[in-house]
Amino acid sequence: MKSLLLTLALAAGSLLSPVLAAAAEPAPALPAASVEQRLGDIEAYMNNAPRATDGVAQSRVAGPGPGHSAWMMTSSALVLFMTLPGLALFYGGLVRRKNVLSILAQCLGLAGVVTILWWACGYSLAFGRGNAVLGGFAHAFLADVGIAPNADYSQWVSHSLFMIYQLMFAIITPALTIGAIAERMKFKAVMVFSVLWLFVVYFPVAHMVWGAGGWMNGLFNPDSGIKAIDFAGGIVVHMTSGWSALALCIILGRRHGHGKEHMPPHSMVFCMVGTGMLWAGWYGFNAGSAVAADGVAVNAFVTTTLAAGAGCFMWPALEYIMRGKPSVLGFCSGAVAGLATITPASGFVTAGNAVLIGLVAGGATYFACNFIKSKFRYDDSLDTFGVHAVGGTIGTILAGVFATASVNPNLGVGPIAALVGRSLWLEQLKAGGLVLLWSVGSTLVLAKVVGWVMGGLRVDVETETVGLDVAEHGEEGYILD
Repeated sequence: MKSLLLTLALAAGSLLSPVLAAAAEPAPALPAASVEQRLGDIEAYMNNAPRATDGVAQSRVAGPGPGHSAWMMTSSALVLFMTLPGLALFYGGLVRRKNVLSILAQCLGLAGVVTILWWACGYSLAFGRGNAVLGGFAHAFLADVGIAPNADYSQWVSHSLFMIYQLMFAIITPALTIGAIAERMKFKAVMVFSVLWLFVVYFPVAHMVWGAGGWMNGLFNPDSGIKAIDFAGGIVVHMTSGWSALALCIILGRRHGHGKEHMPPHSMVFCMVGTGMLWAGWYGFNAGSAVAADGVAVNAFVTTTLAAGAGCFMWPALEYIMRGKPSVLGFCSGAVAGLATITPASGFVTAGNAVLIGLVAGGATYFACNFIKSKFRYDDSLDTFGVHAVGGTIGTILAGVFATASVNPNLGVGPIAALVGRSLWLEQLKAGGLVLLWSVGSTLVLAKVVGWVMGGLRVDVETETVGLDVAEHGEEGYILD
């Protein structure tokens, strides 16, 4: 036995000796970077430009840039803050008291399930290299998504950080949709529908508009079929969720007693606090979409503020003219409308045009929520369609009208440069029209399939009367003695 062990030890030693000898040899040293090369690295970092290198000398700033990374980590947290607790409180305050927990549960449930999907394959399908419509599975389970930047999307921000930032968008988009079907759709149906909707609508649209090689990525794909722009999600977030919400609420039908009973918000305090959180979080949503702490991000920060303020002014001003009283709900709705409408244009337009966009947003969404909904009698419970679809669509078109290379130098490079100030708005119409049709058509099919499999999409009349909080979650939002 001893001789056998000795033989094995000698054999292992003979096999390992070349490996150990190679490990002991120092790696060949790369030539030191010159002062000019190091200065070029610093200039590239400050200007958010490609790294300066001659392919021989090793950069002294080879990793992600700390300042840009700090801003993107902050932006990621801000976008999550929009959903939890911002949107949850905004929507939660607008429903009746017996359904407040159902809204919170749906927001939390989507935050959990979307995170798992994003890790498993969602990020890869949306932002991985694939075809013009959908990414592949190269980054499934976050394979090769590490500290080093992915040059497809940023020179200075870690690939893993970019992935997390985009996760927050994937969480809030289906969460916006639940506002249209609040107080009557089964929790399990919401979850199943949302998962399928992400695969059929969100992942493909995100890839086509923002992904490397995307068919509608006019900014960074010179071979794109439709040369559209969408800075922070007018098409990808607001149009997909808003138009899908309209289709879903029509399929689901109106709430029991809708049009006969008064259904006021149970807490305008919650709604106003949620609005403030959404406004604050929106800076991460829009300014963070520069994927850098640079001048484009600063412009998006400015235009976001101005459009939100203009919308916050316009909606209650119209209420005052039409009804004699400006409501707190009007201030909240106008602010969110301004934010949603400036989103696709925030990194492309000037401050003056941002004010104009905000004023248009406040007026158009006020009309949609107070007149169009009343005329056609669909039950968009919390005005997801009226604010996000209408605002996102208008903002998408106006981005094509007002975009300028003086604000965003990327508009002055490549084939899109010939469209800016001329026919870019036509490309926006094409992209918006296609996404509108795809979102609505997909929602109609998915809703029918989910309803058939799950024995219906909505709760029964008794459950709706009692409230979804107790019936579906076994809890109450308020215990009043």
